[in-house]
Amino acid sequence: MTSDGPLFGIYPGGAVGDENGGVLQGPPDDPRRITEALTHLRPDGGPFLVRGYVSFADPGDVYPQAPEGVERYATDGRALDLVAQYRSHSGDVAGYVAFVRDLVRRHGTRVATLQVTEEPNLPLYDGGHPRVLEALVEGVVAAKEEARLLGLDHLRVGFNTTPLFGPAEGFVAALTADGGRCFVEAVDYVGLDLFPDVFQPAPAAGLGEAVTGLLGHHRDRCLTPAGIDESVPLWITENGWPTGPDRSPQRQAEVLETIVTAVVDHRTRLNIGGYTHFALRDADSAKPGLFHRFGLLGDDYRPKPAFDTYRRLVERFG
Repeated sequence: MTSDGPLFGIYPGGAVGDENGGVLQGPPDDPRRITEALTHLRPDGGPFLVRGYVSFADPGDVYPQAPEGVERYATDGRALDLVAQYRSHSGDVAGYVAFVRDLVRRHGTRVATLQVTEEPNLPLYDGGHPRVLEALVEGVVAAKEEARLLGLDHLRVGFNTTPLFGPAEGFVAALTADGGRCFVEAVDYVGLDLFPDVFQPAPAAGLGEAVTGLLGHHRDRCLTPAGIDESVPLWITENGWPTGPDRSPQRQAEVLETIVTAVVDHRTRLNIGGYTHFALRDADSAKPGLFHRFGLLGDDYRPKPAFDTYRRLVERFG
């Protein structure tokens, strides 16, 4: 986190998860066009995160890296926001921990943030795999230990969830109870994936207040009671708003500006360290489904209005 604003980033790939836990893909990624877009978003070469997903799975199960070769984009002031997904159906925690350590050894010099597991509270994603909480706790501790051994003081280790309400508010407390002081001291940040007005409609006039309330809820009701105090930054690890039928590109730009402004306005009070947008490009602009068009660009890399909105927000607040 810089002294005057959060650290911004984006997921640059085309592959996205859907509501059934599957993966949607359209036209293949174009590394040259991706690099051009990333340069346009941060033209002065200042700090900027590029989010990528890599998976640990059992032998015979294959999950492609998204985007493929994400490390190629960690140049010109950009660094990786790397997500180590846990997709072991056999509950191979030891294998996952070794996988996380290897990621730190291979990519640690260009990784700014290493997220251990992806949405471990959701059964459709990492949360549906056996021993996921053990994998999360042991993976965080191992990643931090490996970073310290290698002198990678810049590398932040954390985990994320989606918003937690009702009985789920205790999810983080269960982690800290299992992991104890060793786990808490290894956590450098806690991520939050949030998509207001996507899966449940939100009034346009109250969107900023809704985001502020959601972030405050996560800090005050989920993290603080779990022993993760305000010295540990909260990061927006995924946020976006798709275009499509009854969802105009202009409204996408308005939603993006409202949400980022709310994050920035409350970054000091809630200690918000960063914001990563999902996603740079559509998975498939020809499809009408909700998950196909999250991009700031179409799948042909033509910009929607929100692309220049995000560039301007990064320049102003980053």
